[in-house]
Amino acid sequence: VTLHLNPISSVHIHQKPLVFLLNSPLPLVWKLKTERLAPGIRRVFFVSVGSVVQFEKGNFSLSAETEEKFFPEKNEHLLQWAQKEYGAVTSFTELKISRNIYVKVGE
Repeated sequence: VTLHLNPISSVHIHQKPLVFLLNSPLPLVWKLKTERLAPGIRRVFFVSVGSVVQFEKGNFSLSAETEEKFFPEKNEHLLQWAQKEYGAVTSFTELKISRNIYVKVGE
């Protein structure tokens, strides 16, 4: 699955930390494609056990962290866990089948 990340239209270059929970019932390879995300900013990708994140060429991966995690099985529990762990959830998406996911990051 390719995860496309770019800032909302009102933000020229996104310069804030991000945390993503990438959960799947089966192990996946998450391919990351980014546009206009500032280098050197901490970005964390938690993936379900057996999954990996592949970064594009460039220095984005130097400031990104990937960690395997056991997530709660049901989406309601996952959302509650994320809110408790991080204090807020700005976006939650559930997809049954997808090859590309487009996420706009910003304020």
